[in-house]
Amino acid sequence: MAGNVVEITESNFDSVVLKSDKPVLVDFWAVWCGPCRQVAPVVEALAGKWAGKVVVGKLNVDDHGAIAERFGIMSIPTLMLFKGGEVVERIVGAMPQATLEKKFESHVS
Repeated sequence: MAGNVVEITESNFDSVVLKSDKPVLVDFWAVWCGPCRQVAPVVEALAGKWAGKVVVGKLNVDDHGAIAERFGIMSIPTLMLFKGGEVVERIVGAMPQATLEKKFESHVS
């Protein structure tokens, strides 16, 4: 994981995501997923841009399938923004950074 991106697992999901006092962007991904690799630099760029304001993490759906199932992840990459423990935005598929920023900006500022 890049410097500003945390690894999210089944054991830390509740504390890192649901109990965070900041918005949390979770990238649901897998090693074998081409579009996931395509969106990874965008997620890392957002983590750098929003450092201190948003927690950005990645959850490998192959390693932590119970969490993916809990949130109905059917396709990856799926990016979900949590605020106060609730999902406030969900995006499926790889998108340019500007598009993702626009989708999330109302929840970040």
